[in-house]
Amino acid sequence: MAKNLTTRAEDYSKWYNELVIKADLAENSGVRGCMVIKPYGFAIWERMQAELDRMFKETGHQNAYFPLFIPKSYFSKEASHVDGFAKECAVVTHYRLKNAEDGSGVVVDEDAKLEEELIVRPTSETIIWDTYRKWVQSYRDLPLLINQWANVVRWEMRTRLFLRTTEFLWQEGHTAHATKKEALEEAEQMMHVYADFAENYMAVPVVKGTKTESERFAGALETYCIEALMQDGKALQAGTSHFLGQNFAKAFDVKFATKEGSQEYVWATSWGVSTRLMGALIMTHSDDNGLVLPPNLAPDQVVIVPIYRNDEQFDAVSEVAKKLMTELRAQGIRVKFDNRDTHKPGWKFNEYELKGVPVRIAIGPKDIEKGTVEIARRDTLQKEFISMEGVVEKVTSLMEEIQNNLFKKAINHRSEHTTEVNSYEEFKDMLKTKGGFLSAHWDGTAETEERIKNETKATIRCIPIDRKEEAGTCIFTGKPSVGRVLFAKAY
Repeated sequence: MAKNLTTRAEDYSKWYNELVIKADLAENSGVRGCMVIKPYGFAIWERMQAELDRMFKETGHQNAYFPLFIPKSYFSKEASHVDGFAKECAVVTHYRLKNAEDGSGVVVDEDAKLEEELIVRPTSETIIWDTYRKWVQSYRDLPLLINQWANVVRWEMRTRLFLRTTEFLWQEGHTAHATKKEALEEAEQMMHVYADFAENYMAVPVVKGTKTESERFAGALETYCIEALMQDGKALQAGTSHFLGQNFAKAFDVKFATKEGSQEYVWATSWGVSTRLMGALIMTHSDDNGLVLPPNLAPDQVVIVPIYRNDEQFDAVSEVAKKLMTELRAQGIRVKFDNRDTHKPGWKFNEYELKGVPVRIAIGPKDIEKGTVEIARRDTLQKEFISMEGVVEKVTSLMEEIQNNLFKKAINHRSEHTTEVNSYEEFKDMLKTKGGFLSAHWDGTAETEERIKNETKATIRCIPIDRKEEAGTCIFTGKPSVGRVLFAKAY
């Protein structure tokens, strides 16, 4: 299998697009801006989904499902929410009547206008909060901790596979609480859950922080986020969690009876991650040879490739390979034995390198004679021969070793590409020559933020939650600042 990938140094964007397609992750569909997620890509997403779902349930959340279509009037109930999504909504205005008769006895199709237009959900706050009005009556009904796995539609002008598509898959959590304190704790907790997943499963280091007011989710009083840095020096927002205050509760009249008997509005959060995480995974670890997957998310952690010249050799190698596969699976390792006779071993080696399988094991007749196998690591491309008796122990230890190595490599890259700057000239120079996260003082105004964005295309990615208070002066206006924020160009 010839890879023929454009290198990252040549054209990073082209490298990414080629890799997504050639590694069999996804492809463009016949619908503008929408993608087909292929089985291998979907298998990775399923691994992500399974781990996140487990983490959600361990923190007390339950899954439910809500309609794809939302009455247009629901959006108008929360002003900032409708303003935030007005330009992205797909709207259903008509439906088709089948088998209607026009009086002549001829069966025809007719278009009929809907009494109320329907929005194809860009997010589900409005339909969910209309439902919560029926579910919440008393403090005994709280907290309400609900998550939904779904697809959403946002009419994007410029799309890129996984990173920005008109339709994408995601999860969205929506919770209701009796107090402001509980809702804030929930929003922060989910930010930490996302960070835990990104770092311990994706091997992607993230900065936890809050968004500036102008970058918050439409309708939120506070947005918590995790920000990752890609190899090309651009940032990627990997997950967000929103404290919605009582805005949606008031808009949809969701009240509860307190222990004392008074009526109060509930406090709300929402939080979500999407198939954009696939883009983060690809761009954080992959190289010019193809995809590099962390073992914790790889659909196949190990692939065994037999090397043989005739049926007799194949039978002998297969016996050893199947025994090894059984032993590895007994240790909880996901193993594939590629016994296809339609492709040569060299072709298979290239295929699994392109698809990022963490460990490849090659077994041939000579290996059986010597009592060894060849093990190749995808992260370092190193190969070594291991005795048959030590293979299971070696592969088991490699799972943790490769996972840790990928995280260490990514965090080193982030450290090398995070720069403190103290003047606007230095800011612009570093943005142009080095990229990455730029830690700079900002005066806290939306006006300054907007002017920097318009002039440089860099945005404030977050106000880090662990930033130290540090008196300084804004790089743009020279006005006082209480601490540094992280700027970057972003996806």
